[in-house]
Amino acid sequence: MFPVKCFVFSAALVLFLTGAFAASGGAEAKIEDVASFKGAQVTGVTVTDKGRIFVNFPRWREHIPCSVAEVGKDGGYTPYPDEKTNRWGKGAPGDGDVFVCVQSVVADGDRLYVIDTKNPMIGKTVAVPTLYVYDLNTDKLVRKYPLAQSTRPGSYVNDLRVDRDHGKIYFTDSNDPGLIVLDMESGENYRMLDRHPYTTAEQDHITIGGRRHDGKVHSDGIALDRKNGILYFHALTGKTLYGIPTSQLIGRHVDEGKISSMKTPFPDGMIMDDRGNLYMGDLEKSRIVYVTPDREIKVLASGDGISWPDTFSIHDGYLYFTNSRIQEAGGDISNMEFTLKRVKLPE
Repeated sequence: MFPVKCFVFSAALVLFLTGAFAASGGAEAKIEDVASFKGAQVTGVTVTDKGRIFVNFPRWREHIPCSVAEVGKDGGYTPYPDEKTNRWGKGAPGDGDVFVCVQSVVADGDRLYVIDTKNPMIGKTVAVPTLYVYDLNTDKLVRKYPLAQSTRPGSYVNDLRVDRDHGKIYFTDSNDPGLIVLDMESGENYRMLDRHPYTTAEQDHITIGGRRHDGKVHSDGIALDRKNGILYFHALTGKTLYGIPTSQLIGRHVDEGKISSMKTPFPDGMIMDDRGNLYMGDLEKSRIVYVTPDREIKVLASGDGISWPDTFSIHDGYLYFTNSRIQEAGGDISNMEFTLKRVKLPE
């Protein structure tokens, strides 16, 4: 979910084994339309337990309709929680409760977590990157977490996962590679695998439709296996998926011998379902794949309805995903359609 300036790039498997990537065939899921956003490049999406849909539009350009929006049943969208919170302007202070550059929205229980990178145009932060927490029952801000202890001026905090069992939230930093751990009670936050080879981009380009796109994106996609206590993460310009026990993140120690890995396509965001399947995009082939608990990679959907599958959310048997079309959005996007779609989860 992150753009590199060069090409405007843009989040229950235990003990993965390193191996070559090969996707198996089979019947693919039908892609269904949910919403479309003309001239507004969407990245994040989350669907709440009650079916409310939220999306976000990062400030990769000076003019965006809003940072966070709720999508209605008719496909239209309105700023969330209100217009004022979405009304930041270039040169204005970035340290209040106004969104500057939101990269991800994640609903967990009755809370909506909004990560504001405070880094418009992917330059340098204009304020401390902050996590905002909203009560979905009242749509009011109930807490905010400044990530001052764990971010740097060039940080771009990309995606997050909530670990309620341990009172932690995990983030990826795509511009300054590393993982961030936040204690939900105290607000303390710290970095893990900081500038480590596992969180660093493996190469400097990807190829889509025969066209090379140059740029590096570090630790980006993230997914949490709550049942087995594993956090999965992946550099966007990399083909290695890593899984680290959350006990290492919580205990602030790294045992590389217990960090698992396997080869995958280049992905952006990732998500895990309650059956142990891990979903991700295959950016180079414009399709969505998933890794089964047996470490087999299968194709869920492909075709014209997929163009840079960016972020995923699961609700009521469906996988929702955004098409951010990053490989196509290098210039004027005012007439481009960016979409939210969904596909049925595998049986």
